[in-house]
Amino acid sequence: MAKRIVIIMLSVVALISAIQTVTATSITTASLDKAAYLAGQTGYISVTIYNDKSEKIRVTELSATLNYYYADGTIYIQKFFTSASLPNEIAAGQSENYQIPISLPTNVASGYTNPRIEAYTEIWRPQDDHWIGSDHPTYTNLKLYIETPYKQMHETSQQALEEEIAANNNLTNTMNLLSITTLIFAAASGCLLYLVFARKAKPVAQM
Repeated sequence: MAKRIVIIMLSVVALISAIQTVTATSITTASLDKAAYLAGQTGYISVTIYNDKSEKIRVTELSATLNYYYADGTIYIQKFFTSASLPNEIAAGQSENYQIPISLPTNVASGYTNPRIEAYTEIWRPQDDHWIGSDHPTYTNLKLYIETPYKQMHETSQQALEEEIAANNNLTNTMNLLSITTLIFAAASGCLLYLVFARKAKPVAQM
């Protein structure tokens, strides 16, 4: 009998936990605007928040915390906030997309970091017509890759080389076109002079 009661109690606890999980506001997706970043670059994180409640909610805060190293090995923590105007309401059963602008230090070390996305929400309580504190969803399944400065310098040099090659090609094409135009003009001038002198050299008929 005692064993059956324990089983029933565990089932009830599991059911309550499942209901709470299903009805929780959640950050369903988070993505970066670039596959990789260079030191000093800016970008943004796109975040989707889903309201699985039976009432409307509003987002009161949305942020991304980045932990990374400076080039000298110093640990640095930086927090960025959404550019959206808050609080922002989300109807029951609906999702809303947000952006969090980010900016990397110029002397950040290369490697991976895992941004921690956090949101604070409130839910509308119709019984007394006011907002009360609700879920605090988080998202950590995101990796931000910072490339080495050597790759940055290589890409800059490669870009400069490509621009120089393109400029040389344009100059070569221009010179070739000028040469062809000059040859055509010289040929036309030669033909014209030949016709003029040939006409002058023609003898006058004797009567």
